[in-house]
Amino acid sequence: MPCARLGGAAFAGIVVLFSSGVLLFLYLGTDVPAARLVFLAALAAVLVVAAALTAWLHPALKLRYARWRLTPAALEIRSGVWFRHLVSVPRARVQHTDVECGPLERRFGLATLVVHTAGHQDSEVRLDGLRHETALAIRDQLLAGGAGDGA
Repeated sequence: MPCARLGGAAFAGIVVLFSSGVLLFLYLGTDVPAARLVFLAALAAVLVVAAALTAWLHPALKLRYARWRLTPAALEIRSGVWFRHLVSVPRARVQHTDVECGPLERRFGLATLVVHTAGHQDSEVRLDGLRHETALAIRDQLLAGGAGDGA
């Protein structure tokens, strides 16, 4: 969760920089009425607060509703904060798997398991926010035929 919150904080920072740049351009480079500029500044402040709240609250909600289970027949992934999704990947359709780690994920010891399957819909299924060791264990069990479950 700290990894996702840090990523969200970076996004909120980008929103702050972009909105500040736009407001500065409007203030210095155009003849926008002061009332309109104040309105735009208030709108930018609302966007920044919304981005910050989302960065803080969404990772906890996402984690709360994310589950995975590895059965002898398939890998099942449940996710979604507002719209719930259930993806079931039959082992027979698994072509190969990848374990990805971005810079923030590496810092926190996390990884994303990417399962590539035959077919067009959901041909790439991602299971993110896993501990690196867990992602490697799921990958090995998927390819070897073992079973397990977790959250």
